[in-house]
Amino acid sequence: MIKKMGYAWHLRRLMAEHEMFHTSDLATPLAERGISLSREQIYRLVAQPPQRLSMDVLAALCDILGCGPGDLIEVRVENISVRKTGTGPEGSAPAAHRTTIRRPTPKS
Repeated sequence: MIKKMGYAWHLRRLMAEHEMFHTSDLATPLAERGISLSREQIYRLVAQPPQRLSMDVLAALCDILGCGPGDLIEVRVENISVRKTGTGPEGSAPAAHRTTIRRPTPKS
């Protein structure tokens, strides 16, 4: 079993707790902290967990929402089973078969 790390992104919930119900509610507070993001970038930041997040944006969000990074990001362990291939009893390699190549015989 491989230990895979995952996370939950709680920005939308924290915004709602601060009565910020529209993604555009973040534009001005972010700009006041020197973070310039397009409307689309802010929407993606709120609507889905980011794959990459700059420390500047994280710090600005924490300041705006009066929280710490642990309030925004909840780290989770997601244990997954990975099927091994080629070795071991779980997924041993298929048996090898000898192949014979036959050339067509010329017609006389």
